[in-house]
Amino acid sequence: MIPAASKSRNERIDVLRGVAIACVLVLHFTLAYGLKDSPVGSVLPRWLLAGLTLNGNYGVTMFFAISGFLITSLSLRRWGSLAKIDLRSFYVYRAARILPPLVPVLAVIVALGCAGLPHFSNSDDGHDLPASFFAAGAGSVLTFWHNVLMQQYGYFNYCLNIYWSLSVEEVFYVLMPLLCLGLRRNGAMLVACLGFIALGPWYRARHLDDEIFYLYAYQACFDAIAFGCIAAFAAAARPLAGRWATACRWSASLALVAVYLSGIQHHVVWGFTGMAAGTAVFLYAAAHAAPPGPRALALTAPLRWLGRHTYELYLVHIVVLAGLQDVLGRADMTHGLRLPWMALFLLLSCAVAAATARWVAQPVEAALRRRF
Repeated sequence: MIPAASKSRNERIDVLRGVAIACVLVLHFTLAYGLKDSPVGSVLPRWLLAGLTLNGNYGVTMFFAISGFLITSLSLRRWGSLAKIDLRSFYVYRAARILPPLVPVLAVIVALGCAGLPHFSNSDDGHDLPASFFAAGAGSVLTFWHNVLMQQYGYFNYCLNIYWSLSVEEVFYVLMPLLCLGLRRNGAMLVACLGFIALGPWYRARHLDDEIFYLYAYQACFDAIAFGCIAAFAAAARPLAGRWATACRWSASLALVAVYLSGIQHHVVWGFTGMAAGTAVFLYAAAHAAPPGPRALALTAPLRWLGRHTYELYLVHIVVLAGLQDVLGRADMTHGLRLPWMALFLLLSCAVAAATARWVAQPVEAALRRRF
């Protein structure tokens, strides 16, 4: 869920990123407080409410595909060929983007957890792990194996749990340039991507009984990143524009909605494949399309704002939600208060994310890039 630096942004991709992070935010609020016993739960059919609110992990799949697409596209533009990637520059760019906001957020979580606040401590899902376990918990987030730690301990820390996806992306960032330099040809990289795409559903099929494996393992997620990489190769080799691009974007959007609403529970093996493939088609069709008109830009402005702040929102929203739960738990939530509480959660998350981006992430990233 980490945006890549670029001098110009693609508005349609920002909209897609905004939709993806919105899905994640709604999922986590729903898991925390529920929306069945709320005004929206009284209006929407139960199947539709569940479809809209409980499939946010598909939003993460969309992020993986977007990351694969953006990193591959930017690398092709920056170095002309994946075989010419400069390892030092690549890793500096990624570290400068990832670490500045991540380190202070982890420091806040560790400090509040050590202070004994329930939703920050290592006591999730019935665990009673000491504060010293933060060395492994927070350390694993910084060293690319938090999802592996969760496979060993389960859900152990409410805030840290969500950073499994960062470990997946970090390992992709470590391996991707090494693969490019080793394979040296786009065709060989394409074959590697197809291998990851085949691995994903096979691995998920073998772990249907454990969501920590079929949702969070590297092997269960790299196929989505691979779809994004293939979309970047296609966009560079055969750009799509005009009516065909528009038709592909709308077709992909409708397919994504259909797969999303069908839910994860009964589609563990192929649902994530469908989301990743639909996202890849959308990205391919959006890569070289003409910019949206003024009316479309106005209508999509909130989603594009979310899309520009996805990484900061991803990092801080769970801290905001944990704090809200320590103030007012689910058992004390009333029917009429759920939607205002959700609005407060969204507003606070956006405000903290914007402040983090402006005062921490952007200036420190710029300073690191100038220095290195």
